[in-house]
Amino acid sequence: MKIKLIFGTDTGNTDYVIETYLLDLLESFEVEVTEVPDVTPEDWEQNNLFVIGVPTWYDGVLQSDWEDYFDDFKEINFTGKTVALFGLGDQVGYAEWFCDGIGILAEVIIKNGGKIIGNWSREGYEYEGSKAVLNEDLFYGLPIDEDNEDDLTQERCQKWVEQLKKEINV
Repeated sequence: MKIKLIFGTDTGNTDYVIETYLLDLLESFEVEVTEVPDVTPEDWEQNNLFVIGVPTWYDGVLQSDWEDYFDDFKEINFTGKTVALFGLGDQVGYAEWFCDGIGILAEVIIKNGGKIIGNWSREGYEYEGSKAVLNEDLFYGLPIDEDNEDDLTQERCQKWVEQLKKEINV
């Protein structure tokens, strides 16, 4: 089964999480990795299963590549597409906007007909606010805090990928 993994990064943390944890965990899939500036319309048209990585910057803004691409992203037809989201954020320094990028992209995906998998428990996180919140129990995707909880990243990624495999019946 093929997964298109699309991500943006400024500091390299999102790339680090992908290279260090996610690619090994997703080894049972055929994974094609593309950074946001290199995404083409064909990437969205020719794939049905996506993993999207989105860091959140400052007071809840999208990482610069995602911000530049966002108008195009809002026009994508996600009907028949399945998307898992993960995002990087800082629960301490930016507690009011923790991983907002996940929620910003999730809203578009849902509005444009897509299915989101990989909802993640809010348990164990301490923050003030987040657009990534689906409901009182779950985030739309996996929040990762490499600034304050990098010791939890590997375990969280492992459990999340196991969950994704169950949700897509692999």
